[in-house]
Amino acid sequence: MSPEIIEKEVGRRKTFAIIAHPDAGKTTLTEKLLLYGGAIQLAGAVKAKKEGKSATSDWMAMEKERGISITSAALQFEYKNHILNLLDTPGHEDFSEDTYRTLMAADTAVMVLDAGKGVEPQTIKLFRVCRDRGIPIITFINKMDRPTKDLYALLDEIEKVLGIKAVPDVWPLGTGFDFKGVYDLRDEQLYLFDRTPGGKQKAGFRMAGPNDPSLDEQFDEEIVSAFREQIDLVENGIGQLDKNSFLLGKETPVYFGSAVNNFGIELFLNKFLDLAPGPDHIPLRDGNYLDPVNAPFSAFVFKVQANMNKAHRDRIAFLRICSGVFERGLNVNHNRLDKPVKLSSSFAFFGQDRNTVDLAYPGDIIGLVNPGTYKIGDVLSTGNTPPLRPLPSFAPELFATISCKDTLQLKSFKKGLDQLAEEGILHLFTSRTIGGGVPIIGAMGKLQFEVFQRRLKDEYGAETTIHILPYGISRWVKKDDRAKIPSNANLVEDLFGNMALLFDTEWDMNYFHKNNEGIELLENPPLEE
Repeated sequence: MSPEIIEKEVGRRKTFAIIAHPDAGKTTLTEKLLLYGGAIQLAGAVKAKKEGKSATSDWMAMEKERGISITSAALQFEYKNHILNLLDTPGHEDFSEDTYRTLMAADTAVMVLDAGKGVEPQTIKLFRVCRDRGIPIITFINKMDRPTKDLYALLDEIEKVLGIKAVPDVWPLGTGFDFKGVYDLRDEQLYLFDRTPGGKQKAGFRMAGPNDPSLDEQFDEEIVSAFREQIDLVENGIGQLDKNSFLLGKETPVYFGSAVNNFGIELFLNKFLDLAPGPDHIPLRDGNYLDPVNAPFSAFVFKVQANMNKAHRDRIAFLRICSGVFERGLNVNHNRLDKPVKLSSSFAFFGQDRNTVDLAYPGDIIGLVNPGTYKIGDVLSTGNTPPLRPLPSFAPELFATISCKDTLQLKSFKKGLDQLAEEGILHLFTSRTIGGGVPIIGAMGKLQFEVFQRRLKDEYGAETTIHILPYGISRWVKKDDRAKIPSNANLVEDLFGNMALLFDTEWDMNYFHKNNEGIELLENPPLEE
């Protein structure tokens, strides 16, 4: 295929993830972007999940029951001749590594903040991962139709807590019950919104300038006067967004709206298309970026998911295409196995629905049926393996033993352990000294244990028992240091043969380090192993 065609297709693509603290409105915003993108005709209210409905991006039983996103789904839709690849990350209190790794496949992050709560703890964690990866961030301040913080205080909070300059690209007319619309600071147009029943359909709007006399006739004098003063302060005090600073992660454009009522969504989506970078800045180990057009085909596995659809009962490896063109049946080199593989069973996803993919381009997310060939972090390419930066691994903070008492279920239990651990939703360890040889699981949040148990039961028919262990910190050790480890240390081995130490508290870890200075403690598994 000619470079001109590839370049055209690359230019059409935007690959992004939405990050947020629980209840900030991430899932609702996802649905409304799909609504305005024409991917769905009617948005299902998230709260209606209790009545048997669920968001398009949620498919697991626990997600449907609780009304939360636990796994990361890939959704592709077209809008204004652009192909948008939306990576829907979990929005519950306990994130797993799956959330963080999914961000590695995104070129832009949309950060959703609750206008009444501002920057919250989980937002900070996700923001740091984006910053470390160099992912530009667009901010959407949601729930403007409810009581809000002072807007200037919100902007200041973003700058002080996250260390990034917040630059409004639009400004709201009113807040809370008086939220009537948003003013585009660049195009100098005021968009006034009409409510739709239940926010299930697109919200209409009327345009007017900030000095339009009709505003004084339609709205309270206090609201209009405050709005005009605020516009003057923003334009003269903050100024306009510098796009280069945004791409470098120094500035974040800020938008205001109400996802549940569709206020500001269409304008936000149009602005997103203008600002969000294309799939042309995949970082390499040497600090340079991969050329998506002229480099041979390459892609990496960022997620593995088992049992997405009961009708198929297969495992899917999610692939982010970095360069070149994917064609079904393509023969590629598998970097970890160091052997050729044929990419034949390929799909695009929309929630649970899957469609066969024959062609895909840089920025696209596709799924491959995985008979055990692919693991997270694998790189597939037709030329020399590009030196992509490795996907991060995060040290778990909670640990437990997991066992299955029913001997008739042991085979299914072991299969479930292996396949679900392969997905990377938690760490699987073994130890000669801890738990009497029973498998040990490590996670970043307690909910991951519940998810793990539930999926073992639903998907593998294995009833399990979990006992929480007292450890709160883990650190890996290099192969050369294993002989130096004291016999009384809490030593475990992970799924890939790497050794790690478990500690009750940070004080215990520091005490160990003080008395064993020759042993280097690592937050991530050693790369050379």
